[in-house]
Amino acid sequence: MPSPTSSHHSIPSVYSIDSGRTSSSSSTRPSLHYDPLPGLRNVKRLPYELREHCIIYFEEGLYVPALQQLISLLTLGASSTPPTPALLPPPQHIALVATLAVHPSFTTRAQSDDRLQASILAFKYLRLVLSLVGPINGSLQDAFAFSTVETSSRRGAARRRNTGDDLSPTKEDHHHISGDLANTASIWNKALDFWHVVGWAFNCSVLHKRRWERWQHWLQIMIDALKTDWDLRARMHEEDQSNGSDPREESIIMRYLDSSNASARPERRILRAIFADGSSKYTGEFPEVWRNETKERKKDADVKKTEAKIDIEADQWGDYMHDSSSSSDLEDAPPPASVLDLAPATSVSDISAPLGGPEAFTLRLQILSLLSTVSVSLPQLFTPLPTLYDLYLEHIRPLPLPTFFLLISPSSMQHFHQSAASSITQIILRSLITSSAPQPLTDDLTQETLERCYLPYPANTGSISDNAKVSLCVETLLRLFQKHRGLDWTNNLHDAVEKGVGAREQKAKKAGKGKGKGKGDGEDERMWLNGSAERMRVLTKLVRMEQEMVD
Repeated sequence: MPSPTSSHHSIPSVYSIDSGRTSSSSSTRPSLHYDPLPGLRNVKRLPYELREHCIIYFEEGLYVPALQQLISLLTLGASSTPPTPALLPPPQHIALVATLAVHPSFTTRAQSDDRLQASILAFKYLRLVLSLVGPINGSLQDAFAFSTVETSSRRGAARRRNTGDDLSPTKEDHHHISGDLANTASIWNKALDFWHVVGWAFNCSVLHKRRWERWQHWLQIMIDALKTDWDLRARMHEEDQSNGSDPREESIIMRYLDSSNASARPERRILRAIFADGSSKYTGEFPEVWRNETKERKKDADVKKTEAKIDIEADQWGDYMHDSSSSSDLEDAPPPASVLDLAPATSVSDISAPLGGPEAFTLRLQILSLLSTVSVSLPQLFTPLPTLYDLYLEHIRPLPLPTFFLLISPSSMQHFHQSAASSITQIILRSLITSSAPQPLTDDLTQETLERCYLPYPANTGSISDNAKVSLCVETLLRLFQKHRGLDWTNNLHDAVEKGVGAREQKAKKAGKGKGKGKGDGEDERMWLNGSAERMRVLTKLVRMEQEMVD
């Protein structure tokens, strides 16, 4: 019989996860990699003539036919067995497409159906590139590069290309697209870096809902690209470690982390971007990408009619999608976080409103999860995991109680690997729990650790809110352990749960008296405290019933 602290009866600390630089004993360590990805098509660059047609379309402002042609070329041969290589334009073209997807003159300030249609087609094309060829074959590292030395060719002065039948274009000229949208007005030049865009987009999720409708889809595509790119490179590293290099070091997310505005503590700015909430502090640091971006057009009946038919993630494309490609290639957005037995009676939308609503909340979690994975794997190139998690604590602990609950709830923590979810929750809990609680030697989570160090204890203050937060953290750890390892019903478990419920209730009773009263303490906070206590009691009863059925 395994000991209670064996890997079969504990959730290992995230700090014990191998960075992947050595293959020894990797089979016994938890992996933070995503599920295996489906096969992706190889790529063939557009022939010169087709590339020239696209450039002419773009430079003449004929965005719809340019995008329709790119979509047709990309999907050509996808149904063949095996699929033929996908025809893909240079990165400069994809960079322009990414700007068209979210630029205000093609979205919230679109003056014609044609411009609005171009934005929708741009989103579709980006999704198809990601799903059919992937970020590596699609050269998205180059296409999604913000203004650096490497992207100067996109910002250079327009040059005329040789177009004679017997002449070849120069190496410097043949990919260039003239016009502001492909150069000085592109998102890659207007934004300081990726984290500027993240911060501004999340500011919009709170302050400018119309802009958020577009930034939401753009940001989801970018996060999907970052995660897929990382996962592919992680697989490459696992399959071949003979040359000593690590492909993850060349990932898109590493480039974005390296170029975080040359700050002395770039990880702090990155976390501020992720938690941007529209307050003056964040709008000052992460301002609009384009000047007067939030200014909307005067409503036009025809444009309004067309726009009303468009719902990108619901697969509704208005009257535009009559080409041969299928819109089913688009991935659905992740569902809003759902939470069991919310208390007091409220909705996920209401709880997540301070951070922009369910969709924004989910995107924030996805970025936090990706940063955790990067820090575990390449701490020497980003930041050590304890430093990163301390920053998580700095932003999560002060959140209003309902928002705090939503962020550390099991349904939200499922975005993280179980070890990361456990370690993050324990770090937050230890900052709140009474100093008399024993400190575990490691973050390896066992039932004994729950019973001895966490379950029986109240907060280090008499605040109802703090005691509710302690209860919610303990509840999350209890549920995580039940889901991934399985609780054993014992008298110790029952007694620890009951002792902790009583201790927190007793300490919170003093909240209305004297200096122990916390900000915002009231009936709502007490309902959160009581709701968490009741859910833990129900869980332990279910564990006992299941064990009795087996016995």
